Amino acid sequence: MSADQGLREAWEHVSTPKEVGQEFERFTGRRMERIIMIVVGVGAFALGAQALINALVKMTRPDLPHLALLALVFGPWLAMLCCCVIGRGARVAAGLFFIAYIGVLVLWPVVASRGPGVQPADQPWIFFLVNVAGVAAVVAFPLRVQVAWAVFGPFLYGTIRLIQGDFRPEFWIVTAFDVSFTLILGLVLVGLGWMFRSVASGVDDARERAVALYTAAAAAEAAEHERVAVAALMHDSVLAALIAAERASTDRARHLAVEMAREALTRLANAEAPTQEGNEEPVRIELIAEDLRLAIEQLGVTADVQCHGQGTVPDRIARAMALAARQAISNAVAHAGARGLAVVVEGIGEGGTKVTVRDTGGGFDPSQVRPDRLGIRGSIIARMAAVGGSATIDSGSGGTTVTLRWARI
Repeated sequence: MSADQGLREAWEHVSTPKEVGQEFERFTGRRMERIIMIVVGVGAFALGAQALINALVKMTRPDLPHLALLALVFGPWLAMLCCCVIGRGARVAAGLFFIAYIGVLVLWPVVASRGPGVQPADQPWIFFLVNVAGVAAVVAFPLRVQVAWAVFGPFLYGTIRLIQGDFRPEFWIVTAFDVSFTLILGLVLVGLGWMFRSVASGVDDARERAVALYTAAAAAEAAEHERVAVAALMHDSVLAALIAAERASTDRARHLAVEMAREALTRLANAEAPTQEGNEEPVRIELIAEDLRLAIEQLGVTADVQCHGQGTVPDRIARAMALAARQAISNAVAHAGARGLAVVVEGIGEGGTKVTVRDTGGGFDPSQVRPDRLGIRGSIIARMAAVGGSATIDSGSGGTTVTLRWARI
């Protein structure tokens, strides 16, 4: 299998953005969500454990309403921690904890102690969960809900705390400090979550654009490759068959023209078959010379084909060089009347090969050939370049020489 063929087959197995869906395309976003879940789990565990210890230490006797509040909020809290660790269901669990905590805040004035016996320094355990609810909102809800809680959540807690203290003046100062601290920390946490998600989204967007551009470029390259291949095939086979048919003046010449036309139709029908490109099996360079002798015979002209030296080349290289040389021979027949046509195949260097096609026609200026004429550009130059070889054309009033070279790297 050739390198080009292998690359094309590999590209065919690469899924496009539409095939793999949005989940694959948002790879960085999904990774960032996983990181956020882990960080939220660690932070929620630290603050939640502190709140739970605070609640149990201050509970001097069994208090069923208080225990009910603890179960209501710490059950979803524990579920949120587990879901953040395993990476599944974290949004639902975080949302349940967020709602449960709001319910606990609303019920707190009914369950908690009130009156002169409550001191401002006695920090309630619900305080430690204000920002835990904030990071839960970061996991579970869109940005507007996160910002709303970061701004209004601390004030809701402050209001509940003032109600518990009967709005005594000493509660205002302590509560103001608590509210300002939780407000600033909550906004910072929301801002960090938004920033990391925005960066991840930007990376995914850039990656998606890059994949789309690469896909479009690959499709354009494949279309151009196919266009050049078909154009080269038309020049190699169809044009040669037409020239042979035009020059056919005997039964044998007509028979050869029919055979060439049949071969051209077969190659057109199998234009997409990978076997047309050959393989890596080594073949003798003499086979290139034999193929070119057959091509000259099919064109109904007489020319000298020589083979110097010995050596082998991969089958795909031999095919490409033979096809490129066939086109050079067809050009010499069509434009120079096959005057002085001579072909030399020779081995050069370590496994290299050179094919030379000469004629003594009037010559031409290669730079003046129109872009839509692919006999030289597609069938000779592009074909040799595709297999890692080179083609040079030297033409003048004394004739034209086309030299094809390929060497092992």
